[in-house]
Amino acid sequence: MQGHKITIEFNDKIVRQFMLASILWGIVGMLVGVLVATQLNFWQANFNTAWLTFGRLRPLHTNAVIFAFVGNMMFAGVYYSLQRLVKARLASDFLSALHFWGWQAIIVSAAITLPLGLTRGKEYAELIWPINIAVAVIWVVFAVNFFWTLAKRNEKSLYVAIWFYIATIITVAMLYIVNHLSIPTSWVHSYPVFGGVQDALVQWWYGHNAVAFFLTTPILGIMYYFLPKAAGRPIYSYRWSVIHFWSLVFLYIWAGPHHLLNTALPNWLQMLGVTFSLMLWAPSWAGMLNGLLTLRGAWDRLRTDPIIKFFAAGVTFYGMATFEGPLLSIKSVNALAHYTDWIVGHVHAGALGWNGFMAAGMFYWLVPRLWNRPLYSTSLANLHFWLGTFGMLLYVGAMWASGISQGLMLNATIEGGTILKYPNFIETLNAIRPLMLLRVVGGSLYLVGFMIMAWNIWQSIRGAQTVNGTIEVYPEAHTAEEKLSVRGTIANAPIVYTVITAGGAIIWMFTSGWVNILGLFGTVAVALMAFGHYQTRGTKWGEWYDRLLMNALPFTVLTFVAVAAGGLIQIIPMILVDRHLQTEDRVAEIYTPLELAGRDIYVREGCYNCHSQMIRTLVPDVMRYGDYSRLGESIWDHPYQWGSKRTGPDLARIGGRYNHAWHYDHMLDPRSISTGSNMPNYPVLTQNETDYASLARKVSVQRTLGVPYPSWSDTMVNTLAREQAKEIARDLQAQGRYVDADKEIIALTAYLQSLGQKSTSLAPPR
Repeated sequence: MQGHKITIEFNDKIVRQFMLASILWGIVGMLVGVLVATQLNFWQANFNTAWLTFGRLRPLHTNAVIFAFVGNMMFAGVYYSLQRLVKARLASDFLSALHFWGWQAIIVSAAITLPLGLTRGKEYAELIWPINIAVAVIWVVFAVNFFWTLAKRNEKSLYVAIWFYIATIITVAMLYIVNHLSIPTSWVHSYPVFGGVQDALVQWWYGHNAVAFFLTTPILGIMYYFLPKAAGRPIYSYRWSVIHFWSLVFLYIWAGPHHLLNTALPNWLQMLGVTFSLMLWAPSWAGMLNGLLTLRGAWDRLRTDPIIKFFAAGVTFYGMATFEGPLLSIKSVNALAHYTDWIVGHVHAGALGWNGFMAAGMFYWLVPRLWNRPLYSTSLANLHFWLGTFGMLLYVGAMWASGISQGLMLNATIEGGTILKYPNFIETLNAIRPLMLLRVVGGSLYLVGFMIMAWNIWQSIRGAQTVNGTIEVYPEAHTAEEKLSVRGTIANAPIVYTVITAGGAIIWMFTSGWVNILGLFGTVAVALMAFGHYQTRGTKWGEWYDRLLMNALPFTVLTFVAVAAGGLIQIIPMILVDRHLQTEDRVAEIYTPLELAGRDIYVREGCYNCHSQMIRTLVPDVMRYGDYSRLGESIWDHPYQWGSKRTGPDLARIGGRYNHAWHYDHMLDPRSISTGSNMPNYPVLTQNETDYASLARKVSVQRTLGVPYPSWSDTMVNTLAREQAKEIARDLQAQGRYVDADKEIIALTAYLQSLGQKSTSLAPPR
């Protein structure tokens, strides 16, 4: 029944706030990015200051770009498009304001704590536990505001963009909560509940899908709204958008293990990651083509309209990045690319090309509509585009060349594969220095372009009158026949066929012998039946989907099931398997209290950003670093430290290779040990005292997590740590290095000397 006409004024103030915050934090994040890239070329740029070292600033850069720049841009795009798609004002002005100011407070907290070395030591998940709780609370505020607005909508059906927003909200919540489960040892420190391979698997289930569901799906929703608006024509194919959405959200969640190929991760998980990564090609390119073909009617404006330029280039970079990702997940390619700058180039192609250009296109489109004034300068916007494009291509090209060069050099052998051609890691570093410097140039050009955009927008809005959009609607009541209940959602042909096909595929992937063959044939048979049923009853399928889109709850439930399935099937088996069954032929020993203190210092300084502790099963890795790593060697590691980039050599077996004096000198002046090293100096380690007071609590929490520490008293923990420290200090004194036993460099030395020495072989003697 049609109601009386009402006029709705949208809350566009919140859109303006998030947009301006995104621009501000984007400049900050990119400035830090240029600085850390410079530090990799010139070690002096670390300034001999603990809170400005690469290991502490690199997490600040990644968090600023992901959560501050893209996060604020995402919220601006979601809030602007949501109100217009549902023809309703945001449900709560208070929740909107709380969301904005709470998110900015979180960003400021991260900007303070990360340089201070307060970190969890997990990529894209470094924030300490009180901030993580704040993130969860503000995300719930966002979710309540979003779904409450859906409940108040004056548009019956949920448009494509809203599907991607729903998937973002529920999946990010699931990923963030699980990966950030920790037990605090203080207000600023905690240990993750997962350790070793479990922690590695959960981390990259989160890490890969943080890229998928924070940097991709919400931006796809923004694409599906803003790109047709800019082009002045509807999306090219509604059917493609349906396929794009459901296949993407189901497949993406499985691909995380491709970050751990050729490692100690069980092979079945590695192959699962490879398989689903390769399947991601199809839905990703369906989305890219859907976006580009929507712009067909606007190609004549491509030369003059910077908005079309940015959107066209952004979608193209999305296609390029989603082609490269599956390529890098092939084991043979990954063996070359992993731990090198190629991965850095891949990530930045997405961040700068896809996220950055979509943000720019959206901002330029929004300015005249939010401030009722045309853009100050189209010429400056075009200059921004060309500077950004050239800088980005320079950056990505340099990283491709650098990564491939480094990978080839590290894997190169002579004498029939029995001798490493480049045995010294520093040789590869010196070879790629010009390319790493080229990265600084490319990143700087991109930053200059972004700052030109900021100036252009500032000139556009300065003194302008803000304006909120309005719309006149005739509210209509939904009839019971139009909506689907949760039960009605499940009991239908599309869902039944999907569940049976997925079940058959799981049987095929996880079994062997005749059961495996049965699963394969069953999967193919049901898929063919589903196709045949769709060909004859396709209208009914379409009617069911149209009714599904009229009720947000069943749609949200189905989306959650689609994204949760992959994580459950991957993670639960690894959690249920007893830790001692993971040890293969080696069982790990626990860290001494002093070694545990040193490990926390190692994590604090962000050493995992440059060094791995995972010797892959590849022959060159074994020749360079020693016997390949086993699962059992890291089962007590909370957090795990397998690493994702080698700017320096792997440290899994560094223990016992050098004496204490070598480590002492290396920390104070790396170039005295390794000529040409770009590692920062760490004089702070000889100035700060080891935090013995917190050790007893840390050991207690580790025991709670399952690490088999004896029931030591607080005094015993303290005594053991101090006795080992005095022993190392005496040894250093004998070698002419005089340092107090209570200094942090002693604890860190104890930890480094333990690496590779903390496992006992269970293999029978030969």
